[in-house]
Amino acid sequence: MKKVLSLLAICAITLSLFAQKKSDDSESKKRATLSGMSFRTIGPALVSGRIIDLAVNSKDPNQFYVAAASGGVWKTTNHGNTFSPIFDNYGSYSIGCVTIDPNNEHTVWVGTGEN
Repeated sequence: MKKVLSLLAICAITLSLFAQKKSDDSESKKRATLSGMSFRTIGPALVSGRIIDLAVNSKDPNQFYVAAASGGVWKTTNHGNTFSPIFDNYGSYSIGCVTIDPNNEHTVWVGTGEN
């Protein structure tokens, strides 16, 4: 019985030391891994990822329109937290421009094609 208890005590001490060393190693590995990272642009690199134009409502800066090169126009009313598509029912390969009419904020002009 004494041998079993001694063996269990040795295992517990070994596991304790191993866990402490592993914790120290994982922290140093995290620091080493993250130190080599830098900010970079990620995301779509082709036409579908490009934003071509932005039109902000001068009377309500929380509302603006975004024109995508892939053919979509998106509207936000909460300063960009969420967007809704507004050009899905129109056929267009790409969007080149979006502008809010300065005399009527409810009129949005959309130009198709590349700039």
